[in-house]
Amino acid sequence: MDAPHSHLSFIGIVDFAPEANWVFVSESVTDLLGYEPADLRGTPSLQLVHPDEFPRVQKMHYQTIQEDKAAVIAYLRLRHKDPYKGYVLCGISRTVVHNVLVGSVSFATPGAKALHNASTAQEITVITPHARDFEFRRWNDPSPMPPDAPLPRGRSLSLTSDGFSRRNPSYSPPRSRSKPRGRRPRKSRSRGRDDSSSDSPSRSPSPRPAVNEDLDFDLLPLQSFRTALILDRFSVNCPIIYCSNDLLLSTTTAMGRSFFDFVAKKDEEIVRSWMDVVKGWGVNERGQPSDGGFGYGKFTLLTEGRDSSTRMPEPPPSRHRQGSTSRARAPSVRARGVIRPRIHALLSPDSSRQVPVDAIFSAHSDGMMVILRHANTGT
Repeated sequence: MDAPHSHLSFIGIVDFAPEANWVFVSESVTDLLGYEPADLRGTPSLQLVHPDEFPRVQKMHYQTIQEDKAAVIAYLRLRHKDPYKGYVLCGISRTVVHNVLVGSVSFATPGAKALHNASTAQEITVITPHARDFEFRRWNDPSPMPPDAPLPRGRSLSLTSDGFSRRNPSYSPPRSRSKPRGRRPRKSRSRGRDDSSSDSPSRSPSPRPAVNEDLDFDLLPLQSFRTALILDRFSVNCPIIYCSNDLLLSTTTAMGRSFFDFVAKKDEEIVRSWMDVVKGWGVNERGQPSDGGFGYGKFTLLTEGRDSSTRMPEPPPSRHRQGSTSRARAPSVRARGVIRPRIHALLSPDSSRQVPVDAIFSAHSDGMMVILRHANTGT
């Protein structure tokens, strides 16, 4: 499979269920795997995994949540909608964001791009046996991300109106436990897809692999105090098109606004430069927008936002047609002069809570992803 569109990547978000159900899928999934986003939303993502790899992938899904991992990559095979295209070797990035896993899926090809992605990831896991070329060794270098900061004082994690419990993120379930009593084994449902003993399609369907009952997803806690944003990477102001939760920013406040409205003015220039670099990384060998590894930074987040839009300077007075034209323009200038101070008063950085945050930036075909968490400011 070497069509031009196979070198793209799509953004995916899955939940903590044993089957890792799709919560969000971006449009480039159609180019990579043949499915429309609506075909996948709400369905188990693990049903696309090659059956030979299903047990390891499900265990990896469990451990990723349990260990609260961030910026990690795995290489495994996913089923294409077209049975004659079989299974596609993909690179899948994952970060735990409180109650979901966010990341991207891209066509895996060895080379400079794979080396760069591995060099910026915190962990590489190779599931597909013939993909060992992607298992770059990093000489045991330390993780670029420091430990998560403690929760801000006075912020409790309890049952919320959106129906999930915000438990203490420091809690982790026991790593080994006996199989729960009285639990009924999950019934295997037919996938209605081709036999998966190889990458080539077959006419006979195979049953869906059974869920590993030794992995008790019910005991997994909600994890770190993190928020995921998806931005429009093709716009100068990078408007926010998705916000995963209200832990750091109010979704209703953030949606549709420029990401830089929530970056302190003193940090805007450096954050823009970081994002430009990450966008440059997120271009594949064919010059198409794609994935490009992870960038790490720290800045001050403004929880209420500000007005970061750049305004055009006032046009100089015209030397010609001084009469009625000049008088007609004057009221417009005076009107803007009245409104502007009121806008600044509403969106002043002084009126917005300032929160130091760590950030992970990553570029993808359909947008730019930013993962935020409280920065540990202790020395």
